[in-house]
Amino acid sequence: MAGTGPVGVGFIGTGMISNTYLENLSSFPDVRVVILGDIDAERAAAQAAKHGVPASGSSADVLAHPDVEIVVNLTIPAVHAEVSAAAIAAGKNVWSEKPIATDRLAARALLAEADAAGLRVGVAPDTVLGPGVQTARRAIARGDIGTPLSAHTVMQTAGPDDFHPNPEFLFAVGGGPLFDMGPYYITALVNVFGAVDRVSAVGSTSRATRVVQVGDRKGTPFPVEVPTYIAALARFESGAVSESVFSFDSPLLRTGVVEITGTEATMVIPDPNTFAGPVMLTRAGREPEWRTIEPVGVEAGRGLGVLDMARAIRSGQPHIATGALGYHVLDTLVSIDEAAASGETVRVESTVGEIPLVPEDRDPREATL
Repeated sequence: MAGTGPVGVGFIGTGMISNTYLENLSSFPDVRVVILGDIDAERAAAQAAKHGVPASGSSADVLAHPDVEIVVNLTIPAVHAEVSAAAIAAGKNVWSEKPIATDRLAARALLAEADAAGLRVGVAPDTVLGPGVQTARRAIARGDIGTPLSAHTVMQTAGPDDFHPNPEFLFAVGGGPLFDMGPYYITALVNVFGAVDRVSAVGSTSRATRVVQVGDRKGTPFPVEVPTYIAALARFESGAVSESVFSFDSPLLRTGVVEITGTEATMVIPDPNTFAGPVMLTRAGREPEWRTIEPVGVEAGRGLGVLDMARAIRSGQPHIATGALGYHVLDTLVSIDEAAASGETVRVESTVGEIPLVPEDRDPREATL
């Protein structure tokens, strides 16, 4: 593998989410997508033609490609750990869509294998690297809301069976609103408050069977294997607390709610499933007045974490969205799931250090390598 110039990237998995990754990575001069692989070789070839990628094939073709330094793992959650482990075994660094795995054991094994091989694991979401969360973190650090105390988050929809042509994996183990959307919210909260200490939760499943609503398979029934509603309470090591709702059962769409309250003010952070948006702050009063905090950073999109890892590989510096962070978020999600099932408070055994801020002047579209 070359040690200079743009970092070669290969994809395993070319489903819906690959479009936005490919659109963004093609605009970052410090990375170069060289091959796409998928269990459906025709789909990989179609995506390669659409996005101007020079080669396509199977996952084995991606792992064997000599120019691939980072494998972008966009497979379904149930095989995230397996595919990432295969990439590590092939000598490749890995950027994985969230979650890092569906259970703690597989995630820990993956990180141990990467450490032994001297390779990197990065885990989505990289939305926290965008101006939204970064602006909020800087404002909190300078004391704009006083001492951070608590958070309130809401993510409720009717469910992805409304829009996804193949939604089954989103209602299988490793899916549901907690594991599909929870990583965005928990990762944002960990960026703000630090590591989670313990959690409590309740959950329910509204229907044992759902039906595909769109596409060629419209009308096809499928089983629901996970809770479709979770309400969770968390206490962080810092002493801060949060309450969160994750639901695929709500006809009322309400997503992207992240409110952080401190001793002096409450801040509203943009949807953690996006990279930017207004950061708003209000202080106590009968008729609260809102002010917008000036955004910091360059807006980009999915793939920002891949770029950060690529630049870190060349510089020898740590990347930001690490496997350790991805594991702590997974550990928290599994703990919430366990708490909902048992009715008991569950201590989160893992921890994670303070997450670095993105430098204010970092431009993803600048050629630096």
